[in-house]
Amino acid sequence: MDYRSSEAFAGSEAFAGCESLAGSGALVGPRSEDTLPSSVSAAVKVVIVGGFGVGKTTMVGSVSEIRPLTTEETMTQAGVGVDDIAGVERKTETTVAMDFGRISLNDQLVLYLFGTPGQERFWFLWDGLFEGALGAVVLIDTRRLEVSFDAVGRLEERAVPFVVAINAFPHAPVHPMSELRAAMDLPDSVPMVDCDARDRGSSRDTLLTLVRYLHSLTTVTPETP
Repeated sequence: MDYRSSEAFAGSEAFAGCESLAGSGALVGPRSEDTLPSSVSAAVKVVIVGGFGVGKTTMVGSVSEIRPLTTEETMTQAGVGVDDIAGVERKTETTVAMDFGRISLNDQLVLYLFGTPGQERFWFLWDGLFEGALGAVVLIDTRRLEVSFDAVGRLEERAVPFVVAINAFPHAPVHPMSELRAAMDLPDSVPMVDCDARDRGSSRDTLLTLVRYLHSLTTVTPETP
């Protein structure tokens, strides 16, 4: 697999740790702990997608080895009647642009994680976030399965490979994988996994599932006509 096709994003760590110096307006470079290790030889862009309130920001934050960049803003009255908050009425903040994080899977391979906004009025940003992505994780909430249908459709339209992660929510109904796959009209080849976006290990395992799936797609022997 040519992971180098996403290496254009390898400079993203340059802004991940930047912050304004108080009173001067100047910028400082990345913190030492945010610096990309010299052993890294390949980087992959991955998008974390799904409907509103399914846990995208939580996943990026839980698994990122650098301080994640978030664009969460307080939800206001302006969104009343516009944003569908059914099932997530207690949510007070929302991503308005993207989330960004980074995780090293080994000494050579790094994943750059881009979380998409969930509300429909911000979907125009998705095309830019999908650009150059080798794969995606679709997070779903079994209480509101339908809110992630559009994310799956957009990935399929752009031919971006993806895995589906069933995020753990309190009191969420539990369904057999086969029923969820049928409800989402997913082919058997698309991996589905259980996930707890709050847990670093669980989120990392989900990303590893995606990487293995991407690798498998490059090693499939074409059928002889």
